[in-house]
Amino acid sequence: MSISLLLCVPHRPLQSTLLSQPMFHCYRKSSSCGYCRRKGAGHSYFARATSMSPASYQALVDRCWRRSGSLLYRPNQRDACCPHYTIRLDSHRFRTTKDQRQAVNRFNKYVIGDAYAKEAARLYPKSREQARKRDTEFDLVERIHESETLSLKQPPAPSHAFTVTLEPDDFTEEKFRVFENYQQVVHRESPSSISREGFRRFLCTSPLKKEKLTGPDGRERQLGSFHQCYRLDGQLVAIGVLDLLPDCVSAVYFLYHESIHRFSPGKLGALREIALAIEGGYRWWYSGYYIHTCPKMKYKIDFSPQQILDPETLEWIDLTQDVIKKFDDHGYLNLRETGEDTAKSASTTEETIPMEVEDREDGTPDDEDTESDEDASLFDSNMPGIPSVEEMASVNLDNIAVRLTRGYCYASDLFEWHGESIANVGSAKAMVAELVAAVGPEFVQDICLDFRRS
Repeated sequence: MSISLLLCVPHRPLQSTLLSQPMFHCYRKSSSCGYCRRKGAGHSYFARATSMSPASYQALVDRCWRRSGSLLYRPNQRDACCPHYTIRLDSHRFRTTKDQRQAVNRFNKYVIGDAYAKEAARLYPKSREQARKRDTEFDLVERIHESETLSLKQPPAPSHAFTVTLEPDDFTEEKFRVFENYQQVVHRESPSSISREGFRRFLCTSPLKKEKLTGPDGRERQLGSFHQCYRLDGQLVAIGVLDLLPDCVSAVYFLYHESIHRFSPGKLGALREIALAIEGGYRWWYSGYYIHTCPKMKYKIDFSPQQILDPETLEWIDLTQDVIKKFDDHGYLNLRETGEDTAKSASTTEETIPMEVEDREDGTPDDEDTESDEDASLFDSNMPGIPSVEEMASVNLDNIAVRLTRGYCYASDLFEWHGESIANVGSAKAMVAELVAAVGPEFVQDICLDFRRS
């Protein structure tokens, strides 16, 4: 039997999260590390999500969670060989580096072509002020769209047709072909290990509901999971898998065809996602976990300024060079002990200040990696930021909603756990208590356990 999480209950505000049956929620030893490939290295807490609002997932991401398809997981940084830290970039304060600007300009020049540039300059001359501004300022949003077919004045025709569209995260053969090429060429995977079902489960199955949100500035934001599709001369050449949440653009995965490798597509994709955070009003760009011991992750801190989430206090801290240096001497870094060298970020108040590593993977766990018999109690773990059994004893679990094949009921009525202690490891009440502790006791009223048969 398995239990799912479904954040959406009729008799409560539609901010609930449907989780699968509690038997699937568990604190479990990983079969292998997705980064250094060590066997049995570290533990994570796993939960299967059936349906959840983007706002609910944002709350989880801000508590060190990520997702792989519909599988939610929160790693234990303390016992990991490669501790995972959540980081985010403030797009309002982002400044491009020289090599980032060069990557954008190099790709735009390739798409537009010299012949178009010369003829367009003659047909559509810029004013002296416009030319001066372009030579002295680099507007990321403007430059990132500069070579798109819809942004170019025609005639003449550019050397290549380039489009980027935000599309539903559905499976298509066209997308699978890019995924297949990427996994074989970049990740050196054998053809037999790459399947349509694996691609569908990993990158085309999301529990997030599609919604629209009107921000304080009046702009409408799309929320949910999407594929940002890049096409060159009509051919799909790259896909950015994104979760658009109320306050961030969260990068899930980025893949591309080998034919565009020379243009630093990983770097271009990250810059485009930051541009989307700016123009879409999301503000923050979450690039996934940062793992200091993983060389493939180093590109993430080339984008700044960033903040890092303290897994113990769940507060954001500025990711300064002092903090980065401390990572060199630690496995798990207690960010509270960085003390006088690190200032807590002043916050989320608005402030407006006018790769070569292409492998943008997050080492997300495969479903099969969670199928181990080495389950343990979350309360016996040393995972940071998890309330104790004593603290959880005061949380009312009885009124957690449970969705059945026909209708709903309360958890206490289904499990008949009246008088049962959450210290009774392996019991339904203990498993539900662990789930609430991992998600956050303050969200207990937003959880719905999904017991419908799949």
